[in-house]
Amino acid sequence: MQQNEKPSEYSPQEIMVASAAKEIHNREVVFVGIGLPVLACLLAQRLHAPDMVMVYEAGVIGARPARLALSIGDPTLASDSTMIVDFHDVFALLLQRGLVDASFLGGAQVDKYGNVNSTVIGPYETPKVRLPGSGGACDLAMAKRGLIIMPHEKRRLVEKVDFVTSPGHMGGPEARKKRGTLGGGPSAVITTLGILRFDKDTGEMYLDSCHPGVSVEEVRQNTGWDLKVSPTIRQTEPPTAEELRLLREQIDPRGIFLKRPVG
Repeated sequence: MQQNEKPSEYSPQEIMVASAAKEIHNREVVFVGIGLPVLACLLAQRLHAPDMVMVYEAGVIGARPARLALSIGDPTLASDSTMIVDFHDVFALLLQRGLVDASFLGGAQVDKYGNVNSTVIGPYETPKVRLPGSGGACDLAMAKRGLIIMPHEKRRLVEKVDFVTSPGHMGGPEARKKRGTLGGGPSAVITTLGILRFDKDTGEMYLDSCHPGVSVEEVRQNTGWDLKVSPTIRQTEPPTAEELRLLREQIDPRGIFLKRPVG
């Protein structure tokens, strides 16, 4: 198989990671989470962003781990890192000063303005489900832009979240500015079915591309509101053979976060 050949077999997680990696640019400071986000950053670092700076919540800046980290406190993150600081410095001196270019977010619910809920399902006082809560997720929304990776399900992509843990574009493009909220809000939502972005005039999410084999109708049926679709809707670029080789052989060879395609 040639390097640029497009393989036919890859998992939903692999196309999500490859798509997320393309959202990262060289020399950017990126706040990384464990799981698919760290795979995307490691892939970008190996392919087109060798000088990107990865920041972990535990206080590691400029990490180049010798192996895949299993948590934000994994000792391997100290490998060849630029510096190690404490929680306060990461959040106060980087995120809250506007020095982080991109951050990765996830949650139980995301609404059409990119607001993220990881606190409760149902009313706050009498919730159906009590979730883990914010942690650093509210601060992560202060990055210049946010990247959200999540499964594409109607119960997760809702018209309005039950609780705003991490603010997106709130209720429109000027809402963050009017409330004095730092950061630029999310720029992309990468799901198991496609890639969604945000309209600059309304702040509302729209479908930008469908993954190979996925129809617009399938995406809309799995979304909790009348999802708008780009007039230039396209097909997501599938992962290349080189991207899959790096993911499977170097970045996550044990399949800790990536599920291999069946068959």
